[in-house]
Amino acid sequence: MLRRGGVGIAAFERAEQSNRSFAQLSSALSQSQVNHLHAQLAHFRSALADFASTHRNSIKNDPVFRQAFQQMCASIGVDPLAGPRKGGWWAEMLGLGDWQHELGVQIVDVCVSTRERNGGLIEMSELVHTVSKLRGVHGGGITEDDVLRSIKTLEPLGAGYQVVEVGGKKMVRSVVKELDEDQSVILAIAQVEGGRVVEDIIVQRKGWTRERAKAALENMVHRDGLCWLDDQDEQFGRSYWVPSTMQWGL
Repeated sequence: MLRRGGVGIAAFERAEQSNRSFAQLSSALSQSQVNHLHAQLAHFRSALADFASTHRNSIKNDPVFRQAFQQMCASIGVDPLAGPRKGGWWAEMLGLGDWQHELGVQIVDVCVSTRERNGGLIEMSELVHTVSKLRGVHGGGITEDDVLRSIKTLEPLGAGYQVVEVGGKKMVRSVVKELDEDQSVILAIAQVEGGRVVEDIIVQRKGWTRERAKAALENMVHRDGLCWLDDQDEQFGRSYWVPSTMQWGL
């Protein structure tokens, strides 16, 4: 019995030694894989930096090329705005930190200058068009993707800059307040109606009570500044205009 116990203990010790050996081997393999991965990432980062440096002017001045580059980065999980420095890789690799900052300032300028008219809500297409005109021929073309990326950099300002979708269209909000459900419904109707909304249309299409429709419209006029009131409408007598959904000679 004692002998069997001794053999059992020896076998147990050999098993423990094997487990430790496997653990050490596994640890060594894991470290080797990590080192290999770090080397690959360093090589990849260097190659991406070389590409970005070589094509810097095209990325800066050609909106189609810039969009393709951004899509390429996104497909491999790289965010050009992420990085240890302010402005991320745009600043670190491409030297485009000033370009991105300039675009952000222009977006703010357009949003603020049109806020009295549209209540802080502007269609993306109008924003892109207006900023492009502001930049002029030598400023280089911009795309919706450029605006979306710049708005992302404005988020830390806490000024409420955000892209929202209303009626299938992207709009940029530049005030610190959320659109409520009734406002979203009215904005969607205004887009279809060319900017004009009346109580009857809301009641007929959405089944709202007239009191609810009037309250929502009045709030958009007096509380939010999203509507203009026209109390001399030749057809309806009283109508509301939503400037952010109107076409302004684009």
